[in-house]
Amino acid sequence: MIVPGSTSQALAADLAAELGAELAAVEYDRFPDGEVFAAVPEFAADRAVVVASTTTSDAHVELLQLQDAVREAGAEEVVTVLPYMGYARQDEAFEAGHPVSARAVARAVATGTDRVLTVNPHEAAVCEFFGVPAEPVDAAGRLTEPLPPDLADPVFLAPDEGAVDIAATVRDAYGEGTTDYFEKTRLSGDEVEITPSDVDVAGRDVVVTDDIVATGSTMSESVGVLDDRAAGRVYVATVHAVLARDALTKLRRAGVEAVYATDTIERQVSAVSVAPALADAIEG
Repeated sequence: MIVPGSTSQALAADLAAELGAELAAVEYDRFPDGEVFAAVPEFAADRAVVVASTTTSDAHVELLQLQDAVREAGAEEVVTVLPYMGYARQDEAFEAGHPVSARAVARAVATGTDRVLTVNPHEAAVCEFFGVPAEPVDAAGRLTEPLPPDLADPVFLAPDEGAVDIAATVRDAYGEGTTDYFEKTRLSGDEVEITPSDVDVAGRDVVVTDDIVATGSTMSESVGVLDDRAAGRVYVATVHAVLARDALTKLRRAGVEAVYATDTIERQVSAVSVAPALADAIEG
């Protein structure tokens, strides 16, 4: 039985359809003192697959409640799917006395589950924090589905050298094109030059890829560089569309034709579902 968190209702429904599984009825509420409440009143299955993106601290608490609710109802196995794992980028202590927040939340999640799946975490090593079998699911290839089929000699650009793997995954799934990454050169104490490292983008369509787009500031600056270099159409493809505050406006003002994202975080730009990739991982 698929149990949706309030942040992942559409994805959970798609995953249930992919697996041919029942979608559980869930109640979400909030007490007068602000505490959240989530229940699964009609749960009746041996296995529960709880699907919940932890986009807020409340979503983390709700996930723990759903795990506990299905155990209370008799689930013998609990699989927890974190389409988007909040706090995953806080995977080390920034200075003495600081927490490793990714580890703290992973340990909490692990207390109520037998297995964890999380989609394209910023660092795959966060899976080691759970203490139960946990694995990353690569859904970046799904981002090719909404891309125009007529991209002109496309270039798939990563925000930095460390993220080239995502650009390569999207390129390979698309079937043609080259990959590159943006290189940052510090010109002075407060001036940084951003350029594609090798590839000439003039007249070519560009897909800027990343695992997460949060504020959009760095990416919109990078898109501005592409415009200066006479690139063709520019698209943004991201697994996790955090898009905090005015991020989408920044990207469109910078000249981005469209932003495409998956449904790990359910947004207006969620153009493709990760449900098939998750279904393969669950049943694999």
